[in-house]
Amino acid sequence: MGRAQGHKTRDRNKASLPQVPKNMKSDGYDVEYSQELADQEDLEALARANAANQRVKNKTKRK
Repeated sequence: MGRAQGHKTRDRNKASLPQVPKNMKSDGYDVEYSQELADQEDLEALARANAANQRVKNKTKRK
């Protein structure tokens, strides 16, 4: 029994695994946010996140 024969079933299994559709993938935002319960640190973090998102959007437009 050669080496290639032992790997055949494993390799065939990988090809048949289902792919996740784009609409089911998460964008990483899974945190609930409440403006009423936000403190100063939360507001600063929100401002930094918005600024970072804007920089990314501007960077992708230039390319």
